[in-house]
Amino acid sequence: MASHGSLSKGLSSRQITMISIGGVIGAGFFVGSASAISAAGPAVLVSFGIAAILVVLVMGMLAELATANPDTGSFSTYAQQAMGRWAGFAIGWLYWWFYVLVIPLEAIVAADILGAWVGVPSMAIGVILIVGLTLTNIMSVKNFGTLEYWFSLIKVVTILAFIALGACAIAGLLPSSSASGFGHLWQDGGFAPAGLAGIASALVLALFSFTGMEIVTIAAAESEDPRANIRRAIRSVVWRMLIFYFGSILVIVSLVAWNAPALQAGSFQSALETMGIPGASTIIQAVILVGVASTLNSAIFTASRMGYSLAVRRDAPRAWAQTTANGVPKVSIFYASAGALVLLVANYTLPQTVLVPLIATIGTIALVMYLVIAVSQVILRKRAIAQGRTLLVKFPLFPALSYLTIAAIVAFLVLMAVVPGHQTELLVSSVLTLALIVIGVVLQKRDKA
Repeated sequence: MASHGSLSKGLSSRQITMISIGGVIGAGFFVGSASAISAAGPAVLVSFGIAAILVVLVMGMLAELATANPDTGSFSTYAQQAMGRWAGFAIGWLYWWFYVLVIPLEAIVAADILGAWVGVPSMAIGVILIVGLTLTNIMSVKNFGTLEYWFSLIKVVTILAFIALGACAIAGLLPSSSASGFGHLWQDGGFAPAGLAGIASALVLALFSFTGMEIVTIAAAESEDPRANIRRAIRSVVWRMLIFYFGSILVIVSLVAWNAPALQAGSFQSALETMGIPGASTIIQAVILVGVASTLNSAIFTASRMGYSLAVRRDAPRAWAQTTANGVPKVSIFYASAGALVLLVANYTLPQTVLVPLIATIGTIALVMYLVIAVSQVILRKRAIAQGRTLLVKFPLFPALSYLTIAAIVAFLVLMAVVPGHQTELLVSSVLTLALIVIGVVLQKRDKA
C-alpha cells in the first residue's frame, strides 16, 4: 500500500468535462421532474430558474475556493480551513452519508427495471450492480472516468435528442405528435395554477435536482491540471442548466398538460408518448437505467474520496487513507460500498423500516453543503485579501453578493420548514447535522488540549 496523499492523476480533461456535463443529469430528473410539474404547473420553470440562480452563485463561490486549492476533500477541506476541524468533520461526514444512501437508492431503481426485464430477484441484481461498479472503481480511477464518460455521453445525447424532437413537435413539424405549440403553458388553469405555494413546493424539488454539480471539484483533484479543469467546468454551468433543464422542462410543459394523469407515469415518457414516439416506455426505462448506473458509479467514487479526505485529516479511520499502487483508496471504496450493501439488503428484508426514515436524513444536506461553501468563501476570501494573495478565480461583487447568497440559502431552509411534506426531512437532517457538529467540536477541543 502507498501512503496517503498519493491519489492517481488518471482522469483526463475530456473525462472531467463530460463528468461535469452529464453529472447534473441524474436518474431522478427523468422521473422526479413530474412531481415538480404537478406541484407548480408550467410555473415550474420559475422554480427551476430561482433554484438555478442559487446553484450558479454557489458554484461560482466553490470555483474560487477550488482553483485556489484543488483538493479531493473539496468544500469539507475548505470548511476546516475557514472555520475549524468541527466544520470540516461535520460536512464531510454528512456528504459521505448522503452518497452512501444514494448508492442503494439508485441500485433499487435499476434492480426494479432489470428485474422486470430478465425475471431475476431485484435484491440480487442490486447487489451485482453495486459489487460490479465497486470492482471497476477499485481497479483504477481511469475505469471510473471511462465509464462515467460514456454514461454521461448517452445522457447528454438523449436529452439533446428529446429537446430536438420536442421543438419539432411544438413547431408542428412532427406529424406523429398529438400536440403542438405552447398552449399548455396557460390553457390548463393558467401559468401558475397553484400560485406561489405551488412554486415554493416545486422550488425545493428543483433545488435537489441540481445536486451533483460539486462532484467535478472532487474529481478534478485527480487530473493533471485540476485548476484549468475546474474553471472550464464551472464556466459552462449556466448553459448546461439552460439547455438540459430548461430546454427539456419547457418541452414537457408545452406538450403535456400539467394536470394530465399520464404525467404520473413519468414526465419524459408522457412527452414522448404525446409526440407519438413508439416504445416510449422502454426508451425511458433504458435511459433511466443508464442514469442510475452513472449515479451509482459517481456515488461510489465520491463517497470514497470524501472518506479518504476525512481519513487524511484524522476524522475517519486511518486505513481509509491507504491507496493502492494505482493511487486508488481501496479501503475507503470498500467501506462506502459495504455500507450501501447493508442498506440495500435491509431494504428488501425489512421493508419500510430502514431506508424510509434514513432517506429523510438527506433532505437538507444539499442546502447545508451550499451554506458551508458560501460561509467558507466569505471567510477565506477575507483572509486572502488580508494576506495580499492573488486568486485565480474571483467571485464577483464581493462581499455583497456572497452575503446575499447566504441569505438566499437560509431562506430556502426556512421554506422547507413551511412547505408541506418537507418538515420531517428538515427535522431529521438537523438532528444529524447537530450531532456531527457536537462530535466535531469535541475533537477540535481535544486537539487544543
